[in-house]
Amino acid sequence: MEGRPRDGRSAPRGLRARDGHDDSRPRRDEYLEALGAGMELIQHATGPLATNVYLLGDPGTREALAIDTAIPSAAWIAERLAQRDWTLKLIVSTHRHWDHTGDNAAVQAATGADIACHPLDRDGLEHPQPLFAPFPIPPSVPAVDLAEGGVIRFGSILLQVLHTPGHTEGSVCLVAPDDGMLFSGDTLFAGGWGRVDLPGGSADAMVTSLSRLALLDDPLRVLPGHGRPTSIGRERPLLELIVRDGRLPA
Repeated sequence: MEGRPRDGRSAPRGLRARDGHDDSRPRRDEYLEALGAGMELIQHATGPLATNVYLLGDPGTREALAIDTAIPSAAWIAERLAQRDWTLKLIVSTHRHWDHTGDNAAVQAATGADIACHPLDRDGLEHPQPLFAPFPIPPSVPAVDLAEGGVIRFGSILLQVLHTPGHTEGSVCLVAPDDGMLFSGDTLFAGGWGRVDLPGGSADAMVTSLSRLALLDDPLRVLPGHGRPTSIGRERPLLELIVRDGRLPA
C-alpha cells in the first residue's frame, strides 16, 4: 500500500497503463535503462495504486528477476521476457500487501519462477488479506526466504537483502551495490515513507528502518514501490530529522 509524503498529500502515482500495446520500445508507462555489466532494468507502473513493477535482466545469461508483480503485470512481464529471450528465475515481493503480490501466482504459473519474500510476510502471501483491493487476490506460495543479509545472484544481477520492518513485519529493501540502487518497496518514497497504520505496521519499527537507510551513501538511487525515483541524498534531510527526533514527523 502507498504511504505518506511529508506534506501529507497522497503519495505520487505513476502514469496510467495502456492495454494492448506490444512492441520492443519502452511504453509511456515504463522506463528502460542499461546498467553496469550489461544488466537491464525495466520499470512499469501498473494497477489501481500505480505500483512500480521492476524487471532486472542479464542479457548475457538471459536470466531475469521481477520485483513486486502487481495486478496487472503478468502479460507485460511475459511480453518483455519474450522480446529479450530472458528466463525469469525469481519473483521478489518486498512485502505482503496485495498491490505488490497480486500477480505472483500468474507470473509463477507462466514462467516457473520461484517466489521470494521475508519469512514474516510469508503468511500474507499464502493467505492474502486484500484490504481495499478492488478485485480478488490469488494466494501465492514462496519458496525462497529473504533473510537479513541474504544475497540474490543471477548472472550479473546482485542484490543484498535489508530487513526493514515498519510498513509490514517482513518488509525488505534490496541493495544493488554494483549499480548504486536501492529497491525500497514501501519503506521509503520520494519525500515520505510507507504507511504504519495498517495491520503489521509499526511507527517505531519504521523509525529504526529509516535510520538504517540513513547510513547509506548519498548517491544511492532509490527506486520505490510507488511514485518517482529519488536518492538517499535527496531524502537526507527527512532521514536525519527522523534519526534526530527518534520518531516519524507528524
